[in-house]
Amino acid sequence: MATSPYQQLEDEFRRLHAFRGALAILRWDAAVVMPRGSADVRGEQLAALETECHAILTSPKVSRLIERAQASVGSLEDWQVANLREMRRQRDHSLAMPNALISRLAKATARAEVHWAEARRTRRYADVAPHLAEVVALTRDRASLLGHHLGLDPYDALLDEFSPGMLTSAIDPLFKTLGRRLPALVQESLTLQATMPALPIEGKFSSSRQRALCVEAMKALGFPFERGRLDESEDSFTEGITGDLRVTTHFEAADPFQGLLAALHETGHALYQLGLPLEWRDQPVGRSRGLALEESQSLLLEMCVVRSRPFLTYLRPMLERHLGAAGPAWEVENLYRLFTRVHASPLRIDADELTYLSHVLLRYDLEQQLISGQLAAVDLADAWNAAAESRLGVRPQDDVDGCLQDDHWAGGQFGYFPAHALGGLIAMQLWEALRNDVEDLDAAIARGDFSALNGWLRTNVHGVGARSNVQDLVKDATGHALSALPALRYLEAKYLEPR
Repeated sequence: MATSPYQQLEDEFRRLHAFRGALAILRWDAAVVMPRGSADVRGEQLAALETECHAILTSPKVSRLIERAQASVGSLEDWQVANLREMRRQRDHSLAMPNALISRLAKATARAEVHWAEARRTRRYADVAPHLAEVVALTRDRASLLGHHLGLDPYDALLDEFSPGMLTSAIDPLFKTLGRRLPALVQESLTLQATMPALPIEGKFSSSRQRALCVEAMKALGFPFERGRLDESEDSFTEGITGDLRVTTHFEAADPFQGLLAALHETGHALYQLGLPLEWRDQPVGRSRGLALEESQSLLLEMCVVRSRPFLTYLRPMLERHLGAAGPAWEVENLYRLFTRVHASPLRIDADELTYLSHVLLRYDLEQQLISGQLAAVDLADAWNAAAESRLGVRPQDDVDGCLQDDHWAGGQFGYFPAHALGGLIAMQLWEALRNDVEDLDAAIARGDFSALNGWLRTNVHGVGARSNVQDLVKDATGHALSALPALRYLEAKYLEPR
């Protein structure tokens, strides 16, 4: 019996899924265990697989099958209709980009990243400015083409690549509400915590002891080590697919919590991947619904769960077993003060949960100005410094503390940063609903029982896959449209609480 156009499409995307899984493991290997001298060979392997993925999506065969499947959409089930929509979306994004522009942008970003590293060394943005200007110009061309193909404004087209459906019309009201309250909230928090000092954690802790702590905590939260790994890398990340997940973290001997918090942040990503609908794992509808929702799951786990008194109550005996924790500095209340410490810093990677949002809002404003042409790349450093002083109350001492702290724009990643603030808003709204729905949640977390927490997330978030857009998913899960108000309620309760 002949297979239908839709069934043939599933076969094509199943092959695409296999290639993407191989790409993920190759990227993990490059960051964790690959010899440095193998970089050129690995680059060729990655390029070959990326080319094959692009060829599948842009092939006349796939476009022909999509149109034929669409013609008989009435015979498809709901999940299949959603899958066909996601197939078309991926195809449209790939078709919009001519190979010549892809090649020019790849070369420009490679040059910009090299000069960005050099500018970091000299601490002068001027050394990379002309190369970033080239990347911005090509990204404008790319955004224009993509927007025309998708029926979106250029910057919205870039946003849509990272967080499907989350366009400026939806983001602007959220960020404006945040922006009006955050500066004062940060100052109120700093004033309050000045009256409540926290004892520092002192000592040196070996990587092996920290790793054992991470493994025990990750197992308790539900990470399956029979289908995944924890390794070390310079920057923490999660790679792989549902059946083969790779988590990395970075340990510092003098800070036993940096590696732990990073590992549990990444565990949130991994648990989301594990909870995606298994029967659709090799199809577009079974993949994540974009970076904002992915980041919401890591932030919900790290910020809402792990940095809470109930979880620290559960963690405290583990700290004693693995790190020899003893004394007042290791008591739950002191650890909670350390985990919720607010500090105004010009650096995003040093930011706490509260000020991080302002760091993202700063980048959101500036990258829109760069893409629209309102801000010239040569003027970025001055614009950045003024925005940092306005939003964070801190003026960078030099360009390394300012516009050179991230390499994402040099790599052409415009539209990436807003997903992190959106992820925070989603996480806090889900957390509010979860606490209302799950009885005695704090008590369960304090005794290390995460079954109700994970069950609620699998039902309301993970198991939805890419079937719904983010706004519908949040409304279905919480009963309310995505809003900044639950986030502000959460932040005010957490950071203005007398301790």
